[in-house]
Amino acid sequence: MKDIRNFSIIAHIDHGKSTLADRLIMKTGGCDTRNYKDQMLDNMDIERERGITIKSQAITLPYKAKDGKTYSLNLIDTPGHVDFSYEVSRSLASCEGVLLLIDAAQGVQAQTLANLYLAMEHNLEVIPVINKIDLPSADIERVIEQIDSELGLDPDTHLRCSAKEGTGIEDILEAVVERIPPPTGDPDARLAALIFDAHYDAYRGTVINCRVFDGTVKAGDSIRFMFNGSVYRVEEVGHFGLSRQKRDELSAGEVGYVIAGVKTVSSVSIGDTITNNDRPVDNPLPGFKEAKPVVFASIYPIASDDYEDLAEAMEKYKLNDAAFIYEKDSSVALGQGFRCGFLGLLHLDIVQERLEREYDLNIILSVPSVRYRFTLKGGEVIYVDNPAHYPGPMAIDKGEEPYIRASMMMPDRYLGAVMTLCIEKRGVNSNMHYPGPGRVELTYEMPLSEVIFDFYDRFKSVTQGYGSFDYELIDYRESNLVLLDILVNGEKVDALSQIVHRDRARARGVQACDRLREEIPRQMYKIAIQGAIGGEIISRSTISPFRKDVTAKCYGGDITRKRKLLEKQKEGKKRMKMVGSVSIPQSAFLAVLKSDTNS
Repeated sequence: MKDIRNFSIIAHIDHGKSTLADRLIMKTGGCDTRNYKDQMLDNMDIERERGITIKSQAITLPYKAKDGKTYSLNLIDTPGHVDFSYEVSRSLASCEGVLLLIDAAQGVQAQTLANLYLAMEHNLEVIPVINKIDLPSADIERVIEQIDSELGLDPDTHLRCSAKEGTGIEDILEAVVERIPPPTGDPDARLAALIFDAHYDAYRGTVINCRVFDGTVKAGDSIRFMFNGSVYRVEEVGHFGLSRQKRDELSAGEVGYVIAGVKTVSSVSIGDTITNNDRPVDNPLPGFKEAKPVVFASIYPIASDDYEDLAEAMEKYKLNDAAFIYEKDSSVALGQGFRCGFLGLLHLDIVQERLEREYDLNIILSVPSVRYRFTLKGGEVIYVDNPAHYPGPMAIDKGEEPYIRASMMMPDRYLGAVMTLCIEKRGVNSNMHYPGPGRVELTYEMPLSEVIFDFYDRFKSVTQGYGSFDYELIDYRESNLVLLDILVNGEKVDALSQIVHRDRARARGVQACDRLREEIPRQMYKIAIQGAIGGEIISRSTISPFRKDVTAKCYGGDITRKRKLLEKQKEGKKRMKMVGSVSIPQSAFLAVLKSDTNS
Protein backbone atom coordinates (compact mmCIF):
# COMPACT_ATOMS: atom_id res chain seq x y z
CA MET A 1 0.00 0.00 0.00
CA LYS A 2 2.83 2.44 0.66
CA ASP A 3 3.66 2.26 -3.05
CA ILE A 4 0.22 3.52 -4.12
CA ARG A 5 -0.66 7.18 -4.76
CA ASN A 6 -4.21 8.31 -5.52
CA PHE A 7 -4.39 11.82 -6.96
CA SER A 8 -6.58 14.04 -9.09
CA ILE A 9 -5.98 17.00 -11.40
CA ILE A 10 -8.27 19.97 -10.72
CA ALA A 11 -8.36 23.41 -12.35
CA HIS A 12 -10.46 26.06 -14.07
CA ILE A 13 -11.73 25.41 -17.63
CA ASP A 14 -8.99 25.30 -20.28
CA HIS A 15 -6.06 25.42 -17.87
CA GLY A 16 -4.67 22.21 -19.35
CA LYS A 17 -5.85 19.28 -17.19
CA SER A 18 -6.41 16.81 -20.03
CA THR A 19 -3.14 17.78 -21.76
CA LEU A 20 -1.19 17.26 -18.52
CA ALA A 21 -2.91 13.88 -18.04
CA ASP A 22 -1.79 12.94 -21.60
CA ARG A 23 1.81 13.86 -20.76
CA LEU A 24 1.78 11.87 -17.49
CA ILE A 25 0.43 8.82 -19.36
CA MET A 26 3.13 9.13 -22.04
CA LYS A 27 5.92 9.68 -19.48
CA THR A 28 5.01 6.58 -17.46
CA GLY A 29 4.64 4.41 -20.56
CA GLY A 30 0.87 4.09 -20.21
CA CYS A 31 0.55 4.53 -23.98
CA ASP A 32 2.96 4.08 -26.89
CA THR A 33 3.56 6.76 -29.53
CA ARG A 34 1.65 4.84 -32.18
CA ASN A 35 -1.64 4.84 -30.22
CA TYR A 36 -1.23 8.37 -28.88
CA LYS A 37 -3.93 10.96 -29.52
CA ASP A 38 -4.80 14.22 -27.76
CA GLN A 39 -7.16 14.06 -24.77
CA MET A 40 -6.63 10.32 -24.29
CA LEU A 41 -8.88 10.08 -21.25
CA ASP A 42 -11.74 11.96 -22.95
CA ASN A 43 -13.29 8.94 -24.57
CA MET A 44 -16.61 10.49 -25.67
CA ASP A 45 -16.85 12.04 -29.14
CA ILE A 46 -18.70 15.01 -27.69
CA GLU A 47 -15.75 15.75 -25.33
CA ARG A 48 -13.29 15.80 -28.23
CA GLU A 49 -15.51 17.97 -30.42
CA ARG A 50 -16.09 20.59 -27.75
CA GLY A 51 -12.60 20.33 -26.25
CA ILE A 52 -13.99 19.95 -22.72
CA THR A 53 -13.97 17.15 -20.15
CA ILE A 54 -17.44 16.06 -19.06
CA LYS A 55 -16.75 12.80 -17.19
CA SER A 56 -14.00 12.16 -14.66
CA GLN A 57 -11.77 9.35 -15.93
CA ALA A 58 -9.38 7.19 -13.91
CA ILE A 59 -6.19 5.45 -15.04
CA THR A 60 -3.50 3.48 -13.18
CA LEU A 61 0.08 4.39 -14.17
CA PRO A 62 3.23 2.45 -13.14
CA TYR A 63 6.07 4.89 -12.32
CA LYS A 64 9.70 4.06 -11.52
CA ALA A 65 10.86 6.87 -9.22
CA LYS A 66 14.38 8.19 -8.64
CA ASP A 67 14.64 6.14 -5.44
CA GLY A 68 14.45 3.00 -7.64
CA LYS A 69 11.01 1.86 -6.39
CA THR A 70 8.06 1.39 -8.74
CA TYR A 71 4.90 3.16 -7.62
CA SER A 72 1.33 2.62 -8.75
CA LEU A 73 -0.20 6.06 -9.48
CA ASN A 74 -4.00 6.23 -9.75
CA LEU A 75 -4.75 9.42 -11.68
CA ILE A 76 -8.25 10.87 -12.01
CA ASP A 77 -8.73 13.61 -14.63
CA THR A 78 -11.67 15.90 -13.77
CA PRO A 79 -13.85 18.45 -15.62
CA GLY A 80 -13.35 22.20 -15.07
CA HIS A 81 -16.79 23.58 -15.90
CA VAL A 82 -19.00 24.72 -13.02
CA ASP A 83 -21.89 22.50 -14.28
CA PHE A 84 -19.74 19.40 -13.69
CA SER A 85 -18.28 20.35 -10.29
CA TYR A 86 -20.27 17.41 -8.87
CA GLU A 87 -18.03 15.06 -10.89
CA VAL A 88 -15.01 16.71 -9.24
CA SER A 89 -16.36 16.31 -5.70
CA ARG A 90 -16.99 12.59 -6.33
CA SER A 91 -13.49 12.06 -7.71
CA LEU A 92 -11.87 13.78 -4.72
CA ALA A 93 -13.48 11.28 -2.35
CA SER A 94 -11.18 8.63 -3.89
CA CYS A 95 -7.93 10.62 -3.56
CA GLU A 96 -5.33 11.62 -0.98
CA GLY A 97 -3.97 14.59 -2.92
CA VAL A 98 -4.53 16.90 -5.91
CA LEU A 99 -2.54 18.78 -8.50
CA LEU A 100 -4.07 22.28 -8.64
CA LEU A 101 -3.32 23.56 -12.13
CA ILE A 102 -3.08 27.31 -12.78
CA ASP A 103 -2.68 28.91 -16.21
CA ALA A 104 0.49 31.06 -16.26
CA ALA A 105 -1.22 33.65 -18.50
CA GLN A 106 -4.70 33.81 -16.93
CA GLY A 107 -3.78 33.23 -13.30
CA VAL A 108 -6.24 32.20 -10.58
CA GLN A 109 -9.86 32.05 -11.84
CA ALA A 110 -13.29 31.43 -10.28
CA GLN A 111 -13.24 27.63 -10.63
CA THR A 112 -9.63 27.44 -9.38
CA LEU A 113 -10.89 28.76 -6.04
CA ALA A 114 -14.07 26.66 -6.05
CA ASN A 115 -12.11 23.43 -6.71
CA LEU A 116 -9.47 24.32 -4.10
CA TYR A 117 -12.23 24.63 -1.47
CA LEU A 118 -13.59 21.22 -2.52
CA ALA A 119 -10.11 19.70 -2.03
CA MET A 120 -9.76 21.37 1.38
CA GLU A 121 -13.14 19.97 2.49
CA HIS A 122 -11.70 16.49 1.86
CA ASN A 123 -8.43 17.36 3.70
CA LEU A 124 -6.31 16.61 0.65
CA GLU A 125 -2.66 17.47 0.03
CA VAL A 126 -2.62 20.30 -2.57
CA ILE A 127 0.32 20.73 -4.98
CA PRO A 128 0.06 24.01 -6.95
CA VAL A 129 1.31 23.61 -10.55
CA ILE A 130 1.79 26.58 -12.89
CA ASN A 131 1.07 25.35 -16.42
CA LYS A 132 1.61 26.94 -19.87
CA ILE A 133 4.93 28.57 -18.93
CA ASP A 134 5.87 28.46 -22.64
CA LEU A 135 3.24 31.08 -23.56
CA PRO A 136 4.58 34.52 -24.56
CA SER A 137 1.96 36.11 -22.26
CA ALA A 138 2.94 33.96 -19.23
CA ASP A 139 3.41 36.02 -16.05
CA ILE A 140 4.80 33.52 -13.55
CA GLU A 141 5.70 36.05 -10.83
CA ARG A 142 2.11 37.36 -10.74
CA VAL A 143 0.72 33.80 -10.47
CA ILE A 144 3.13 32.99 -7.59
CA GLU A 145 1.81 36.10 -5.82
CA GLN A 146 -1.78 34.94 -6.40
CA ILE A 147 -0.99 31.46 -5.00
CA ASP A 148 0.02 33.21 -1.78
CA SER A 149 -2.59 36.00 -1.58
CA GLU A 150 -5.71 34.40 -3.10
CA LEU A 151 -5.28 30.67 -2.52
CA GLY A 152 -3.49 30.94 0.80
CA LEU A 153 -0.97 28.23 -0.21
CA ASP A 154 2.79 28.29 0.31
CA PRO A 155 4.18 29.76 -2.94
CA ASP A 156 7.51 27.94 -2.39
CA THR A 157 5.79 24.59 -2.95
CA HIS A 158 4.73 25.39 -6.54
CA LEU A 159 5.94 23.50 -9.61
CA ARG A 160 6.25 24.81 -13.18
CA CYS A 161 5.48 22.92 -16.35
CA SER A 162 4.35 23.15 -19.92
CA ALA A 163 2.02 20.22 -20.57
CA LYS A 164 1.98 21.07 -24.27
CA GLU A 165 5.77 20.86 -24.65
CA GLY A 166 6.31 18.22 -21.95
CA THR A 167 8.66 20.25 -19.72
CA GLY A 168 8.59 19.75 -15.94
CA ILE A 169 6.61 16.48 -16.11
CA GLU A 170 9.32 14.48 -14.26
CA ASP A 171 9.22 16.97 -11.35
CA ILE A 172 5.44 16.59 -11.07
CA LEU A 173 5.66 12.79 -10.89
CA GLU A 174 8.38 13.00 -8.23
CA ALA A 175 6.29 15.51 -6.23
CA VAL A 176 3.27 13.16 -6.39
CA VAL A 177 5.40 10.32 -4.97
CA GLU A 178 7.06 12.46 -2.28
CA ARG A 179 4.31 14.82 -1.14
CA ILE A 180 1.02 12.94 -1.53
CA PRO A 181 0.53 10.49 1.36
CA PRO A 182 -0.09 6.80 0.60
CA PRO A 183 -3.63 5.56 1.28
CA THR A 184 -4.52 4.16 4.68
CA GLY A 185 -6.57 1.04 5.28
CA ASP A 186 -6.24 -2.61 6.21
CA PRO A 187 -6.24 -5.25 3.41
CA ASP A 188 -7.17 -7.94 5.97
CA ALA A 189 -10.16 -6.05 7.41
CA ARG A 190 -13.75 -6.49 6.28
CA LEU A 191 -14.39 -5.17 2.75
CA ALA A 192 -15.55 -1.55 2.38
CA ALA A 193 -15.39 0.00 -1.10
CA LEU A 194 -17.00 3.25 -2.28
CA ILE A 195 -18.74 3.38 -5.70
CA PHE A 196 -17.75 6.71 -7.28
CA ASP A 197 -18.93 6.04 -10.84
CA ALA A 198 -20.40 3.35 -13.10
CA HIS A 199 -21.41 2.80 -16.70
CA TYR A 200 -23.43 0.26 -18.64
CA ASP A 201 -21.67 -2.20 -20.95
CA ALA A 202 -23.97 -4.00 -23.40
CA TYR A 203 -21.96 -7.24 -23.03
CA ARG A 204 -20.92 -7.26 -19.35
CA GLY A 205 -23.78 -5.42 -17.63
CA THR A 206 -22.95 -2.63 -15.20
CA VAL A 207 -19.23 -1.84 -14.76
CA ILE A 208 -18.67 -0.31 -11.30
CA ASN A 209 -15.77 2.10 -10.59
CA CYS A 210 -14.80 1.98 -6.93
CA ARG A 211 -12.14 2.92 -4.40
CA VAL A 212 -11.35 0.17 -1.88
CA PHE A 213 -10.84 1.63 1.61
CA ASP A 214 -10.57 -1.63 3.60
CA GLY A 215 -10.35 -5.32 2.78
CA THR A 216 -9.84 -7.11 -0.54
CA VAL A 217 -12.18 -8.04 -3.39
CA LYS A 218 -11.47 -10.74 -6.00
CA ALA A 219 -13.30 -12.80 -8.62
CA GLY A 220 -15.65 -15.35 -7.06
CA ASP A 221 -16.42 -13.23 -3.96
CA SER A 222 -20.03 -12.70 -2.96
CA ILE A 223 -20.58 -8.93 -2.52
CA ARG A 224 -23.48 -6.90 -1.18
CA PHE A 225 -24.59 -3.33 -2.00
CA MET A 226 -25.46 -1.80 1.35
CA PHE A 227 -28.00 0.70 0.00
CA ASN A 228 -30.51 -1.88 -1.26
CA GLY A 229 -29.05 -5.14 0.09
CA SER A 230 -28.75 -6.85 -3.32
CA VAL A 231 -26.09 -9.60 -3.52
CA TYR A 232 -23.90 -10.48 -6.55
CA ARG A 233 -20.98 -12.73 -7.37
CA VAL A 234 -17.86 -10.94 -8.65
CA GLU A 235 -16.84 -12.01 -12.17
CA GLU A 236 -13.82 -9.77 -12.72
CA VAL A 237 -11.82 -6.99 -11.02
CA GLY A 238 -9.04 -4.83 -12.41
CA HIS A 239 -7.36 -1.48 -12.90
CA PHE A 240 -8.03 1.24 -15.43
CA GLY A 241 -5.55 1.56 -18.24
CA LEU A 242 -6.53 3.07 -21.55
CA SER A 243 -8.62 -0.09 -21.63
CA ARG A 244 -9.66 -2.27 -18.67
CA GLN A 245 -6.75 -4.33 -17.25
CA LYS A 246 -7.80 -7.51 -15.44
CA ARG A 247 -6.21 -8.20 -12.03
CA ASP A 248 -6.43 -11.03 -9.50
CA GLU A 249 -7.70 -8.75 -6.74
CA LEU A 250 -8.24 -5.16 -5.59
CA SER A 251 -7.06 -4.46 -2.07
CA ALA A 252 -7.24 -1.53 0.37
CA GLY A 253 -6.06 1.79 -1.11
CA GLU A 254 -6.59 0.81 -4.75
CA VAL A 255 -8.90 2.33 -7.34
CA GLY A 256 -10.38 -0.02 -9.96
CA TYR A 257 -13.44 -1.61 -11.49
CA VAL A 258 -15.69 -4.50 -10.46
CA ILE A 259 -17.90 -6.51 -12.84
CA ALA A 260 -20.44 -8.65 -11.04
CA GLY A 261 -23.15 -9.42 -13.61
CA VAL A 262 -25.37 -6.54 -12.45
CA LYS A 263 -28.11 -6.64 -15.08
CA THR A 264 -30.49 -4.05 -13.70
CA VAL A 265 -29.11 -0.56 -13.73
CA SER A 266 -31.32 0.59 -10.85
CA SER A 267 -29.49 -1.79 -8.46
CA VAL A 268 -26.41 0.46 -8.40
CA SER A 269 -26.40 3.89 -6.80
CA ILE A 270 -23.35 6.18 -6.86
CA GLY A 271 -21.96 6.74 -3.34
CA ASP A 272 -23.07 3.28 -2.15
CA THR A 273 -20.73 0.99 -0.19
CA ILE A 274 -19.75 -2.48 -1.44
CA THR A 275 -19.04 -5.02 1.28
CA ASN A 276 -18.54 -8.79 1.54
CA ASN A 277 -21.80 -10.69 1.94
CA ASP A 278 -20.25 -13.21 4.37
CA ARG A 279 -18.33 -10.61 6.46
CA PRO A 280 -20.20 -7.31 6.04
CA VAL A 281 -19.03 -4.06 7.66
CA ASP A 282 -21.29 -2.54 10.31
CA ASN A 283 -21.72 0.93 8.77
CA PRO A 284 -21.53 2.16 5.18
CA LEU A 285 -18.87 4.67 4.16
CA PRO A 286 -20.03 8.30 4.06
CA GLY A 287 -21.43 8.76 0.55
CA PHE A 288 -21.77 11.94 -1.46
CA LYS A 289 -23.98 14.94 -0.90
CA GLU A 290 -27.06 14.79 -3.12
CA ALA A 291 -26.62 17.00 -6.16
CA LYS A 292 -29.23 19.76 -6.10
CA PRO A 293 -30.51 20.47 -9.61
CA VAL A 294 -31.07 24.14 -10.40
CA VAL A 295 -32.47 24.02 -13.94
CA PHE A 296 -35.52 21.96 -14.90
CA ALA A 297 -36.85 20.99 -18.33
CA SER A 298 -39.06 18.26 -19.75
CA ILE A 299 -37.82 15.76 -22.32
CA TYR A 300 -40.31 14.13 -24.70
CA PRO A 301 -39.80 11.64 -27.55
CA ILE A 302 -40.71 13.10 -30.97
CA ALA A 303 -42.65 9.90 -31.81
CA SER A 304 -44.81 8.70 -28.90
CA ASP A 305 -43.91 5.07 -29.79
CA ASP A 306 -40.35 5.79 -28.61
CA TYR A 307 -41.42 6.40 -24.99
CA GLU A 308 -40.26 2.97 -23.77
CA ASP A 309 -36.86 3.42 -25.46
CA LEU A 310 -36.50 6.84 -23.83
CA ALA A 311 -37.36 5.41 -20.39
CA GLU A 312 -34.71 2.69 -20.77
CA ALA A 313 -32.10 5.16 -22.04
CA MET A 314 -32.78 7.51 -19.11
CA GLU A 315 -32.17 4.70 -16.60
CA LYS A 316 -28.84 3.74 -18.23
CA TYR A 317 -27.76 7.37 -18.57
CA LYS A 318 -28.54 8.12 -14.90
CA LEU A 319 -26.01 5.46 -13.90
CA ASN A 320 -23.22 7.39 -15.63
CA ASP A 321 -24.37 10.85 -14.50
CA ALA A 322 -25.37 10.85 -10.84
CA ALA A 323 -26.24 14.58 -10.89
CA PHE A 324 -29.07 14.00 -13.38
CA ILE A 325 -32.55 13.42 -11.91
CA TYR A 326 -35.86 12.70 -13.64
CA GLU A 327 -39.49 11.76 -13.02
CA LYS A 328 -42.46 10.98 -15.28
CA ASP A 329 -44.33 13.87 -16.85
CA SER A 330 -46.99 14.35 -19.54
CA SER A 331 -47.98 17.20 -21.83
CA VAL A 332 -51.12 17.87 -23.87
CA ALA A 333 -49.10 18.84 -26.95
CA LEU A 334 -46.21 16.38 -26.69
CA GLY A 335 -47.59 13.33 -24.86
CA GLN A 336 -45.68 11.22 -22.31
CA GLY A 337 -42.18 12.31 -21.25
CA PHE A 338 -39.95 13.05 -18.25
CA ARG A 339 -39.38 16.11 -16.08
CA CYS A 340 -35.61 16.36 -15.56
CA GLY A 341 -33.29 18.33 -13.27
CA PHE A 342 -29.86 19.60 -14.35
CA LEU A 343 -26.97 21.46 -12.71
CA GLY A 344 -26.92 24.16 -15.42
CA LEU A 345 -27.57 24.89 -19.08
CA LEU A 346 -24.35 23.25 -20.32
CA HIS A 347 -25.34 20.12 -18.36
CA LEU A 348 -28.77 20.23 -20.06
CA ASP A 349 -27.14 20.63 -23.48
CA ILE A 350 -24.77 17.69 -22.88
CA VAL A 351 -27.56 15.40 -21.57
CA GLN A 352 -29.66 16.11 -24.66
CA GLU A 353 -26.76 15.46 -27.02
CA ARG A 354 -25.63 12.27 -25.26
CA LEU A 355 -29.17 10.84 -25.23
CA GLU A 356 -29.47 11.52 -28.96
CA ARG A 357 -26.03 10.10 -29.85
CA GLU A 358 -25.50 7.21 -27.46
CA TYR A 359 -29.08 5.91 -27.45
CA ASP A 360 -30.14 7.00 -30.95
CA LEU A 361 -33.20 8.93 -29.76
CA ASN A 362 -35.10 11.87 -31.26
CA ILE A 363 -36.22 14.10 -28.40
CA ILE A 364 -37.80 17.52 -27.76
CA LEU A 365 -36.93 19.71 -24.77
CA SER A 366 -39.34 22.13 -23.14
CA VAL A 367 -38.31 25.64 -22.04
CA PRO A 368 -35.89 25.40 -19.06
CA SER A 369 -37.15 26.82 -15.76
CA VAL A 370 -36.03 27.03 -12.13
CA ARG A 371 -37.88 25.94 -8.97
CA TYR A 372 -40.19 28.72 -7.73
CA ARG A 373 -41.81 28.89 -4.30
CA PHE A 374 -45.42 30.04 -3.93
CA THR A 375 -47.31 30.77 -0.71
CA LEU A 376 -51.03 30.23 -1.29
CA LYS A 377 -53.89 32.23 0.27
CA GLY A 378 -54.51 29.41 2.75
CA GLY A 379 -50.89 29.56 3.99
CA GLU A 380 -49.76 26.41 2.16
CA VAL A 381 -46.27 26.60 0.58
CA ILE A 382 -45.67 24.80 -2.73
CA TYR A 383 -42.64 24.47 -5.01
CA VAL A 384 -43.23 24.67 -8.77
CA ASP A 385 -40.58 23.77 -11.36
CA ASN A 386 -43.05 23.03 -14.17
CA PRO A 387 -45.18 25.88 -15.60
CA ALA A 388 -48.04 23.36 -16.04
CA HIS A 389 -48.39 23.26 -12.21
CA TYR A 390 -48.66 27.06 -11.80
CA PRO A 391 -51.39 27.50 -9.16
CA GLY A 392 -53.21 30.48 -10.77
CA PRO A 393 -53.01 34.17 -9.84
CA MET A 394 -56.13 34.18 -7.63
CA ALA A 395 -54.80 31.43 -5.34
CA ILE A 396 -51.35 32.98 -4.77
CA ASP A 397 -50.54 35.13 -1.76
CA LYS A 398 -46.88 35.67 -2.75
CA GLY A 399 -44.38 34.22 -5.22
CA GLU A 400 -40.65 33.81 -4.59
CA GLU A 401 -37.76 32.89 -6.88
CA PRO A 402 -34.28 31.50 -6.09
CA TYR A 403 -31.40 33.98 -5.94
CA ILE A 404 -27.72 33.20 -6.46
CA ARG A 405 -24.50 34.90 -5.48
CA ALA A 406 -22.50 35.16 -8.70
CA SER A 407 -18.76 35.82 -8.51
CA MET A 408 -17.10 36.95 -11.72
CA MET A 409 -13.38 37.48 -12.30
CA MET A 410 -12.15 39.47 -15.29
CA PRO A 411 -9.64 42.06 -16.49
CA ASP A 412 -10.79 45.45 -15.14
CA ARG A 413 -11.29 46.93 -18.64
CA TYR A 414 -14.53 44.89 -18.96
CA LEU A 415 -15.98 46.07 -15.64
CA GLY A 416 -18.48 48.59 -17.09
CA ALA A 417 -19.93 46.19 -19.66
CA VAL A 418 -20.34 43.39 -17.08
CA MET A 419 -22.00 45.69 -14.53
CA THR A 420 -24.46 46.88 -17.20
CA LEU A 421 -25.26 43.24 -18.03
CA CYS A 422 -25.78 42.33 -14.35
CA ILE A 423 -28.10 45.31 -13.73
CA GLU A 424 -30.09 44.39 -16.84
CA LYS A 425 -30.48 40.91 -15.31
CA ARG A 426 -31.89 42.42 -12.09
CA GLY A 427 -28.61 42.05 -10.16
CA VAL A 428 -28.40 43.71 -6.70
CA ASN A 429 -25.88 44.18 -3.83
CA SER A 430 -22.75 44.45 -5.91
CA ASN A 431 -19.34 44.04 -4.33
CA MET A 432 -15.94 44.66 -5.89
CA HIS A 433 -12.53 43.32 -4.99
CA TYR A 434 -9.17 43.79 -6.73
CA PRO A 435 -7.14 40.58 -6.19
CA GLY A 436 -4.21 41.89 -8.24
CA PRO A 437 -3.24 44.68 -10.60
CA GLY A 438 -5.48 44.79 -13.67
CA ARG A 439 -7.91 42.13 -12.37
CA VAL A 440 -11.22 42.60 -10.60
CA GLU A 441 -13.59 40.23 -8.82
CA LEU A 442 -17.22 41.33 -9.00
CA THR A 443 -19.97 39.80 -6.83
CA TYR A 444 -23.68 40.25 -7.54
CA GLU A 445 -26.86 38.74 -6.14
CA MET A 446 -29.26 37.98 -8.98
CA PRO A 447 -32.27 35.77 -9.80
CA LEU A 448 -31.28 32.33 -11.06
CA SER A 449 -33.99 32.46 -13.74
CA GLU A 450 -32.18 35.38 -15.41
CA VAL A 451 -28.86 33.53 -15.34
CA ILE A 452 -30.07 30.31 -16.95
CA PHE A 453 -31.64 32.13 -19.84
CA ASP A 454 -28.65 33.59 -21.68
CA PHE A 455 -26.42 35.23 -19.09
CA TYR A 456 -23.38 32.99 -19.52
CA ASP A 457 -23.17 33.42 -23.30
CA ARG A 458 -23.47 37.18 -23.07
CA PHE A 459 -20.97 37.37 -20.19
CA LYS A 460 -18.44 35.48 -22.31
CA SER A 461 -19.15 37.85 -25.22
CA VAL A 462 -18.71 41.12 -23.32
CA THR A 463 -15.50 39.90 -21.63
CA GLN A 464 -14.20 38.46 -24.94
CA GLY A 465 -13.73 35.08 -23.25
CA TYR A 466 -11.44 36.40 -20.47
CA GLY A 467 -14.09 36.38 -17.75
CA SER A 468 -14.76 33.46 -15.43
CA PHE A 469 -18.05 32.88 -13.67
CA ASP A 470 -19.04 30.84 -10.62
CA TYR A 471 -22.21 30.88 -8.54
CA GLU A 472 -23.88 29.46 -5.45
CA LEU A 473 -27.55 29.40 -4.44
CA ILE A 474 -28.33 31.65 -1.47
CA ASP A 475 -32.08 31.96 -0.79
CA TYR A 476 -35.59 32.67 -2.09
CA ARG A 477 -36.81 36.27 -2.49
CA GLU A 478 -40.25 37.69 -3.17
CA SER A 479 -40.93 38.50 -6.81
CA ASN A 480 -43.86 39.49 -9.05
CA LEU A 481 -44.23 36.26 -11.05
CA VAL A 482 -46.71 35.55 -13.85
CA LEU A 483 -47.36 32.65 -16.24
CA LEU A 484 -46.61 33.49 -19.88
CA ASP A 485 -48.51 31.25 -22.33
CA ILE A 486 -47.75 30.98 -26.05
CA LEU A 487 -50.76 30.46 -28.33
CA VAL A 488 -50.39 29.20 -31.91
CA ASN A 489 -53.54 29.56 -34.01
CA GLY A 490 -55.49 30.12 -30.78
CA GLU A 491 -54.23 26.89 -29.13
CA LYS A 492 -51.99 26.93 -26.09
CA VAL A 493 -48.60 25.16 -26.55
CA ASP A 494 -47.91 23.99 -23.00
CA ALA A 495 -44.29 23.05 -23.73
CA LEU A 496 -43.53 26.74 -24.43
CA SER A 497 -45.19 28.15 -21.29
CA GLN A 498 -42.83 29.97 -18.92
CA ILE A 499 -43.06 31.47 -15.43
CA VAL A 500 -41.45 34.93 -15.70
CA HIS A 501 -41.11 38.20 -13.80
CA ARG A 502 -43.91 40.57 -14.84
CA ASP A 503 -41.46 43.25 -16.01
CA ARG A 504 -39.86 40.71 -18.35
CA ALA A 505 -43.04 39.10 -19.64
CA ARG A 506 -43.62 41.35 -22.67
CA ALA A 507 -39.99 41.21 -23.89
CA ARG A 508 -39.95 37.41 -23.46
CA GLY A 509 -43.32 37.07 -25.22
CA VAL A 510 -42.28 39.25 -28.18
CA GLN A 511 -39.07 37.28 -28.57
CA ALA A 512 -40.83 33.88 -28.45
CA CYS A 513 -43.42 35.01 -31.04
CA ASP A 514 -40.77 36.38 -33.40
CA ARG A 515 -38.69 33.21 -33.12
CA LEU A 516 -41.68 30.98 -33.81
CA ARG A 517 -42.67 33.09 -36.82
CA GLU A 518 -39.26 32.37 -38.36
CA GLU A 519 -39.41 28.64 -37.62
CA ILE A 520 -43.02 27.55 -38.26
CA PRO A 521 -43.59 26.82 -41.97
CA ARG A 522 -46.20 28.91 -43.81
CA GLN A 523 -49.62 27.36 -44.34
CA MET A 524 -52.44 28.10 -46.80
CA TYR A 525 -54.08 30.25 -44.11
CA LYS A 526 -52.93 33.01 -41.76
CA ILE A 527 -51.43 31.82 -38.45
CA ALA A 528 -51.45 34.06 -35.37
CA ILE A 529 -48.77 33.47 -32.71
CA GLN A 530 -49.60 35.21 -29.44
CA GLY A 531 -48.07 35.64 -26.00
CA ALA A 532 -50.65 35.86 -23.21
CA ILE A 533 -50.82 36.38 -19.46
CA GLY A 534 -54.18 34.92 -18.42
CA GLY A 535 -56.70 36.42 -20.88
CA GLU A 536 -54.52 39.40 -21.76
CA ILE A 537 -52.61 39.20 -25.08
CA ILE A 538 -49.24 40.98 -24.67
CA SER A 539 -47.46 40.10 -27.93
CA ARG A 540 -48.33 38.87 -31.40
CA SER A 541 -46.69 37.80 -34.65
CA THR A 542 -48.50 36.71 -37.79
CA ILE A 543 -47.35 34.20 -40.39
CA SER A 544 -48.81 35.30 -43.70
CA PRO A 545 -50.41 32.57 -45.84
CA PHE A 546 -49.49 31.23 -49.23
CA ARG A 547 -51.83 32.81 -51.75
CA LYS A 548 -52.80 31.57 -55.13
CA ASP A 549 -53.32 34.41 -57.56
CA VAL A 550 -57.02 33.72 -58.27
CA THR A 551 -57.34 36.93 -60.28
CA ALA A 552 -54.72 35.86 -62.86
CA LYS A 553 -57.36 34.86 -65.41
CA CYS A 554 -59.12 38.23 -65.16
CA TYR A 555 -57.59 40.66 -67.60
CA GLY A 556 -59.44 43.91 -67.97
CA GLY A 557 -63.15 44.08 -67.22
CA ASP A 558 -64.99 45.21 -64.13
CA ILE A 559 -63.17 45.36 -60.70
CA THR A 560 -66.14 43.62 -59.06
CA ARG A 561 -65.18 40.35 -60.82
CA LYS A 562 -61.79 40.38 -59.10
CA ARG A 563 -63.30 41.38 -55.78
CA LYS A 564 -65.80 38.51 -55.96
CA LEU A 565 -63.00 35.97 -56.54
CA LEU A 566 -60.91 37.38 -53.66
CA GLU A 567 -63.91 37.24 -51.29
CA LYS A 568 -64.48 33.62 -52.29
CA GLN A 569 -60.82 32.83 -51.55
CA LYS A 570 -61.08 34.57 -48.18
CA GLU A 571 -64.06 32.39 -47.20
CA GLY A 572 -62.11 29.26 -48.15
CA LYS A 573 -59.11 30.35 -46.06
CA LYS A 574 -61.39 30.97 -43.09
CA ARG A 575 -62.83 27.44 -43.35
CA MET A 576 -59.31 25.97 -43.62
CA LYS A 577 -58.25 27.84 -40.51
CA MET A 578 -61.16 26.35 -38.54
CA VAL A 579 -60.10 22.76 -39.27
CA GLY A 580 -56.35 23.19 -39.80
CA SER A 581 -53.90 22.38 -37.00
CA VAL A 582 -50.35 23.72 -37.05
CA SER A 583 -47.53 21.27 -36.44
CA ILE A 584 -44.59 22.95 -34.74
CA PRO A 585 -41.16 21.65 -35.83
CA GLN A 586 -38.60 20.76 -33.18
CA SER A 587 -36.30 23.55 -34.37
CA ALA A 588 -39.00 26.01 -33.24
CA PHE A 589 -38.86 24.73 -29.65
CA LEU A 590 -35.07 25.02 -29.66
CA ALA A 591 -35.20 28.49 -31.24
CA VAL A 592 -37.33 29.77 -28.36
CA LEU A 593 -34.78 28.44 -25.85
CA LYS A 594 -31.88 30.19 -27.57
CA SER A 595 -31.86 33.81 -26.57
CA ASP A 596 -31.24 36.74 -28.82
CA THR A 597 -27.78 37.95 -27.81
CA ASN A 598 -28.29 41.24 -29.62
CA SER A 599 -31.30 42.20 -27.56
